[in-house]
Amino acid sequence: MTLIQTGTTVSLPIDGQLRTFELGEPGSWHRPEHPITSRIAYAAAHVVPRPLADNTPGAPADLDWDATLAYRRELWSYGLGVADAMDTAQRGMGMDWAATRELIRRSGREAAAAHGRLACGAGTDQLALDDVSSGAAGLRTIADAYREQVEVVREAGAQVILMASRALARAAQSPSDYLTVYDAVLSDVDQPVILHWLGEMFDPALRGYWGSAETETATQVFLELIGANAAKIDGVKVSLLDADHEVALRRALPAGVRLYTGDDFNYPELIVGDEHGHSDALLGIFAAIYPAASAALQELDAGDADNARAILESTRALGRHIFTAPTYYYKTGIAFLSWLNGRQPGFGMVGGLAGGRSVPHLSELFVLADRAGLLTDPALAAHRMRMFLELNGVRP
Repeated sequence: MTLIQTGTTVSLPIDGQLRTFELGEPGSWHRPEHPITSRIAYAAAHVVPRPLADNTPGAPADLDWDATLAYRRELWSYGLGVADAMDTAQRGMGMDWAATRELIRRSGREAAAAHGRLACGAGTDQLALDDVSSGAAGLRTIADAYREQVEVVREAGAQVILMASRALARAAQSPSDYLTVYDAVLSDVDQPVILHWLGEMFDPALRGYWGSAETETATQVFLELIGANAAKIDGVKVSLLDADHEVALRRALPAGVRLYTGDDFNYPELIVGDEHGHSDALLGIFAAIYPAASAALQELDAGDADNARAILESTRALGRHIFTAPTYYYKTGIAFLSWLNGRQPGFGMVGGLAGGRSVPHLSELFVLADRAGLLTDPALAAHRMRMFLELNGVRP
């Protein structure tokens, strides 16, 4: 006889055995009454596929626009900015340029209506990598691809994030090739942009970006680019998961250039900062923990750094789990948590990426999200978790 579970009790596979788990109460999160001012903070938002679409690897992205845009409105309602069309939105992992262009345009309209802060990624993924050559002609092609996407972002009314380019990583033969392309693109922008340095743990194709696999050597090239173009750069987003490197880089930046942390492991101490400064934020983990992130930023606005740090610390275990290796599958955890919380109709992802994490991994995510107070409707979350487990052959 099969035991039918109800309420907020779930039998979870923990340490190779089924164990009864009782959910706790969600956190007492609340939306800010005033704009957040102590930090500039973006949540890098994921996308929701249309349930009846062909969400298989290689198929064109087909989004559930209502659910995708509602998630962005939810983030804005908590006082966060939205970073869209980034790696969290599956750029390079299922989102083609045609769908990305439409996402940027639609998010731009939503941001204008919501008076929300919006920044969007401009890259070169309209290029087929096999068609990109090295040398001057190839570099011009890459710069032109960047310019095309920058124009789409600017027309949408969003701030530009210059994303790392797989095409450039393949074509560049020296650090100077990176400088040539970025100098050309930056010379044409009319508003300061955010530069994004995405580490190979997020995208193995970007190994050796800035012309070297050695972080310190690459950093010197990065700083040379920033120093020569400081007036065109609002800030830099660094996603290397190395807190010491980020702090050193932050202190080396020219005056007026922000550092937006992309460190989904060490964000509590980097955002709160110390007597020497702090990082702003542009984080994929904020798409998962946005009620808590907003609460922490509200505490910073109120001058209570200790409480802000404690709130962010309460989410760290969840963040480290979602972004565990292979890190580029972190989007799967964000989408799973979105589904548990009723923010999307099904646990599906563009390009079949919902299969990127195991049942034990997502079961532990469920526990950690509960402990962080981020399952907003425990009964719904428990019901959906039980459905997921049964679908995958796990029964009490």
